[in-house]
Amino acid sequence: MRGLTTAQADDIRRALHAAERRSGLRFGVFIGEPVGSRRHFAERLHAALGDEADDAVLVFVDLRGRALEIVTGERARRRLPDGACRLTAMSMATVFSVGDLVGGLLYGIAALGDQATARR
Repeated sequence: MRGLTTAQADDIRRALHAAERRSGLRFGVFIGEPVGSRRHFAERLHAALGDEADDAVLVFVDLRGRALEIVTGERARRRLPDGACRLTAMSMATVFSVGDLVGGLLYGIAALGDQATARR
């Protein structure tokens, strides 16, 4: 997790593991610049999870482009519909807009994990 302190990266990893334990889904975060279109790049990252992709949620943050994408696998989407992801993304973007990348990620990971758990 380039650009983050060790403590920040550890906090994000703990949040990812907590969301995975609660929901049974696989969660991942990628912070960086896309190669090509942002959505297509995020979808390729998600697909690279291979056999785990159907049960996975990927949060891609494009810092330079000031944008974010949430990609869900086929089975994960049943528990995290696009509307729920969209609302979480809007809340994350609000936190990002005040300069708090880590806070936005921690909020988003927890919210997605909670929503997926509630629909389990």
